[in-house]
Amino acid sequence: MRRLLSGAALIALLATAAAADLPPERHVTVIAEKFDFTPETVTLKKGEPVVLEIVSIDRVHGFVIPELGVRAEVSPSATTEVHLVPQRVGRFVFRCDKFCGDGHEEMEGAIVVEE
Repeated sequence: MRRLLSGAALIALLATAAAADLPPERHVTVIAEKFDFTPETVTLKKGEPVVLEIVSIDRVHGFVIPELGVRAEVSPSATTEVHLVPQRVGRFVFRCDKFCGDGHEEMEGAIVVEE
């Protein structure tokens, strides 16, 4: 006797199969500190799932990558996770968008996405 899958079971099966085709997420730590991000440049592969683990060691900072639609607030009491899968090659600037004193305008870095 043949059994048909319910709609929910079929969706779960397809989601599991799709997830199996993706590489595991790569974790990259970015440290935010008054006027600096470390590392300043993060190199990723196009289509590679990544989790940016952003940690502030001094105060609340912002983290924004306008071209990738990313905006997060980074508190010193927690790790902020930003999940992304870059779909295009290029250099994308990230900045702090929370004023943190003189030198704030210099607080930036870049995501470099390669093939």
